[in-house]
Amino acid sequence: MNATSPTSAPASEHGNPLLTAEAYLLDVDGTLIDSNYLHVIAWQRALRDANTAAPAASIHAAIGLDSAKLLDRIAPHADDEQRDRISSRHSAHYSDLSEELALLPGARELLRLLHERGTRVVLATSAPQEEVDRQLEVLDAEQWIDAITTAEDVETAKPEPDVFAVAIERAGVPAERCVAIGDARWDMIAAAKAGVVAVGVETGGTDGGVLTDAGAVSVHQGVQEIVDLLQHSL
Repeated sequence: MNATSPTSAPASEHGNPLLTAEAYLLDVDGTLIDSNYLHVIAWQRALRDANTAAPAASIHAAIGLDSAKLLDRIAPHADDEQRDRISSRHSAHYSDLSEELALLPGARELLRLLHERGTRVVLATSAPQEEVDRQLEVLDAEQWIDAITTAEDVETAKPEPDVFAVAIERAGVPAERCVAIGDARWDMIAAAKAGVVAVGVETGGTDGGVLTDAGAVSVHQGVQEIVDLLQHSL
C-alpha cells in the first residue's frame, strides 16, 4: 500500500483526516518502534518456562491485545498461577531483549513534524511504565510529545477503547478531530469504539487487508509514508 492508494474509500467527506486532524493518537509498538517480534520471542520463551507452547504466528496475531485476552489465546488451558508466571516471565524476557529495540523509519520525523504543525501528539499505549520509559529512550522525542498513556491509566487494553478514551481526554480535542495510527487490528477496533478515525501501518507485520477489514480508513507501509504525505501537503 502507499499513501496515495488507500485500501478503502476516501476517509472523510472533508478530505484526508491525516491532513485535517487536530490530534494524533499514536500507538508505539509496531508503529513507531520495531518491537512486535521481540514481544513474540519473549512470549515464546515465557511459555517455554511454563512448560507450554504456542505457534509464533498465533502469538504474533495476538500482539497488541489486552494481556488477559492475549493469554486466553496463547495459553487457553493455563490456570491463574500459570498465567501469572507466563506474564511475569514475558516481562523478564522482553526486558532482556529491549536493547534490540529500534526506531521504525519516519518515527521521530513524524513526531517532530506533527509538533511543528501545531498538532497535539499523544502516545496511546497500555504498556507498563517500565516499557514506556524504554520506548521514550529509543524515541528520544519527548519535546514533541504532549501526553502519554500507560497501563496505569486503563483497566482493559485494546481492543477496548479505554486507551484511546484517555488519549482523547489528554489531547484536549474532540474525538471527531483526532486520528489514531496503529499497526494491529486491535488498534483499529479500539479506535472505532472510541469514535476516532483509524489509520493503519503495516510495520507491525499485519497485512493491510486485515487492518482495513478492522476499520482502517487507509493503510500505509509505515509512518514514513505519512511523513511524506504531510510534507507534500505543505
